[in-house]
Amino acid sequence: MSASTQEKPDMGQQTGVYVYGIVPGDVELNSGVHGVGDPPGEIKLVRSGDLAALVSDVDISRPLGTPEDLQAHQEILDATAADTPVLPSRFGAVVTNEEAVAEELLDANHDVFAAALRELEGRVEYIIRGRYVEQAILEEILSENSSAARLRDRISGADPDATRDMRIQLGEMVNNTVADKRQADTQLLVSAMKDHCVATSVRTATNELDAVYAAFLIEASKAGELERVVAELGDRWQGRVELQVRGPMAAYDFVGDGG
Repeated sequence: MSASTQEKPDMGQQTGVYVYGIVPGDVELNSGVHGVGDPPGEIKLVRSGDLAALVSDVDISRPLGTPEDLQAHQEILDATAADTPVLPSRFGAVVTNEEAVAEELLDANHDVFAAALRELEGRVEYIIRGRYVEQAILEEILSENSSAARLRDRISGADPDATRDMRIQLGEMVNNTVADKRQADTQLLVSAMKDHCVATSVRTATNELDAVYAAFLIEASKAGELERVVAELGDRWQGRVELQVRGPMAAYDFVGDGG
């Protein structure tokens, strides 16, 4: 859910309402849970009909954006997603007051939000990320590419200045090959998850050693199937790719431009 639908507070005031996300209107909250800001505000609900917004009061004279704020934002959403569907709001979304939340956010977007929540009922997001083991993937590339292996042999022990161009050439060959392997391994992961997920979103690699990086929307009851796929790929990629799983979490990758 984009913050673009939300009214920004008048900077003459000192308090705004921070919006974490949209949930069904019959949700109940645990008391004593706090969110973003300094001091952090207690999480509460603004209800309007069959919808509600997870919010907390925030001092708008103090800028948001610390790592602690981002962590609190995500923890609130992920904990909520474990129990009920939630449409995540973009980090940093602040509205003038609770009336604006009800009228300009919930009421104005009722049909869109209600339909999206129905789609997310009983579903959660998991992220599967894998990193290549650097030495293992380098050895794999050199064993498959004789040109790269010959370059490596010529460079080994030679004057770095004299072999600068060859080092650049080898680096480009390795990077291009890693990109090709990432595409192939990502397709393998997506294919393995095809029958166990509702939707897939392949994320952009953020590290040159990223092997796979993808989000999956799954039925919460089928988490065991995802774990089985990861275990099987982990065995297949033993010593080559280190896999990590994050979730269950809010459906950041499958709701508008959330995240």
